[in-house]
Amino acid sequence: MAKFNVNSNAYIIIYSVVMVVVVAVLLAVTSLSLQSRQNENMLNEKRQQIVKALGENPETASYADVVAEAVMLDKSGNAISGKSEADIFEALNDLTASFEAGEFPIFKAANGSVVIPVYGAGLWGPVWGYIALEADMNTVKGIVMDHSGETPGLGAEITTDKVQSSFVGKTIFEGNELVSVTMRKGGATNNHEVDAISGGTKTCDGVNEMIKSGLTDYLPYLNANKSNK
Repeated sequence: MAKFNVNSNAYIIIYSVVMVVVVAVLLAVTSLSLQSRQNENMLNEKRQQIVKALGENPETASYADVVAEAVMLDKSGNAISGKSEADIFEALNDLTASFEAGEFPIFKAANGSVVIPVYGAGLWGPVWGYIALEADMNTVKGIVMDHSGETPGLGAEITTDKVQSSFVGKTIFEGNELVSVTMRKGGATNNHEVDAISGGTKTCDGVNEMIKSGLTDYLPYLNANKSNK
């Protein structure tokens, strides 16, 4: 029986090809086997962020305990029928496409508070989060923000409790005008502002645009449901 010359170019090429195929198959099988678990982890992370935005501790309060209903709104702020909770969470994976399609996810708590998902661009990449409003649709109940590549110690500070807690109690309307909440360099001067992050100007600008544009998309719903008290 003929034997391969293990030092020949042909043997080396065949061996390399076989190894690449074997490794590729193993990686594909592993990826498929873990995909369900990865998807569940991503879903749980979104649920926990929504719970945290509502001022609850995700370690002690579950999504089901806090959120009464997940709804998809149209451009007029009306609920779109036929949308399941799975559809709504799927939309969170690509908010740009969802918003362009005229579909706006919102999460309603039993006490009347709501959570609105927002996204934007920071200094080095995307920023996103969830802003919760009290039942008056004006007062910020909480906010959770995250990013993909902001500078540690600077823009990345948007993920800290210190920064996020500064939004609590701020208001987004001045009379009937949506003014949002702004991270202001030099310090907050009114109830529509919070202190900006020192050295994180570009990230703060991105956060400001993210919140303002996100709330604007939901303005028909906010106007229809906000309290004038």
